Amino acid sequence: MIMKNSVLFACLMMLATFAVAQQNESNEQPKGFKRENMFFGSSLNLSLGNRFFNVGINPELGYSLNKWLDAGVALNINYFSQNASDFSNTRFRNFNYGAGTFLRIWPVNFLHLQVQPEYNWISSSQKNVITGQSARYNYNAESLLVGIGYGSRAVGSQYSYVTLMIDVLQNINSPYRDQFNDPLPVFRAGFGVYLNRKKQ
Repeated sequence: MIMKNSVLFACLMMLATFAVAQQNESNEQPKGFKRENMFFGSSLNLSLGNRFFNVGINPELGYSLNKWLDAGVALNINYFSQNASDFSNTRFRNFNYGAGTFLRIWPVNFLHLQVQPEYNWISSSQKNVITGQSARYNYNAESLLVGIGYGSRAVGSQYSYVTLMIDVLQNINSPYRDQFNDPLPVFRAGFGVYLNRKKQ
């Protein structure tokens, strides 16, 4: 229940930020939807560590609300594997897909902060390497990724970025936490274009 409330709180904070951003921009630019502010892109998700590996793709569709704020929706497809260790005899192979929203804040033109609540559906294959027993599980989990990144962004043209995030919720089923519930670092390298690019 606490995790669901955290995701709901993050979504409400994003909506509040949208409203404030729109109000601030109303004095600078004419009101209304601008097609050249819509963008489509994708990022590659990758994390490596001692005995674990995670890779995925994350297509996104968003809108630049102003010169410093992007918001949108994103999908994710991930594969995660973790080998047995001295502390656990279980080997994990997980496949998950999910969806969520994101908020990307650009305080300066090369640096951004990102908040991304997600909901994930996970299929897990687990095997005890000592006994040979294996099992499959299906479950779901919320996650709340937060992080910082470097990139470039020209509203109406294109963007690219590299972001480092972690899942700040403590849901043991999250695809971004290991079997000991420690957060896994998530690296995402993304790029995209605006749908109605401005003519140079």
